[in-house]
Amino acid sequence: MIKCHLSRLMGERKLKIVDVARVTGLHRNTITLLYDETAARIELEAIDKLCELFNVSVGELFEHVPANESQ
Repeated sequence: MIKCHLSRLMGERKLKIVDVARVTGLHRNTITLLYDETAARIELEAIDKLCELFNVSVGELFEHVPANESQ
């Protein structure tokens, strides 16, 4: 399972979905799916923009959690 830390990063900076959309130019739906961890796929450009905005690496934005640990 891939865990997305977007909601934590946004919470730490007190950003709303609309704020992230405005700054990155990403569609609100894309950000919402990542925030809710319901996205099935994401474009590399979106990952790049989010990493740039939050000044984090891909490994800080996403984390692989083995299936037996995610329960």
